Amino acid sequence: MDTATNVADVSSMHVGNLHREIPDELPEELFTKLVGGPSVRIERIVSHGHSSPAGFWYEQDEAEFVLLVAGEAGLEFEGGEQRTLRPGDWVAIPAGARHRVSWTAADRETIWLAVFHADAR
Repeated sequence: MDTATNVADVSSMHVGNLHREIPDELPEELFTKLVGGPSVRIERIVSHGHSSPAGFWYEQDEAEFVLLVAGEAGLEFEGGEQRTLRPGDWVAIPAGARHRVSWTAADRETIWLAVFHADAR
């Protein structure tokens, strides 16, 4: 921040819209890094009828906060717990928690906002 004028430098500011720049066809989920640094990464994920492959589990070294922006999805956690997410629903997944996407809406885009960060245990 410029202390002489008390005005922040916005020349490196990034802007966007989570609902834009999505291809008409998505043969695979679309992962877009929006911002990030050494301790946090924010991504937009777009699904359209996608799910994790059978037997596949995410098991990440970092914690993940996931907010469902549009569509509908099912998350499954090791041990059998399942969650259905609708727009506005979020879940904070601790680092190392095995989970998978069991399904996403086939008739519309499912848009996720994922924040990956150091697990604050």
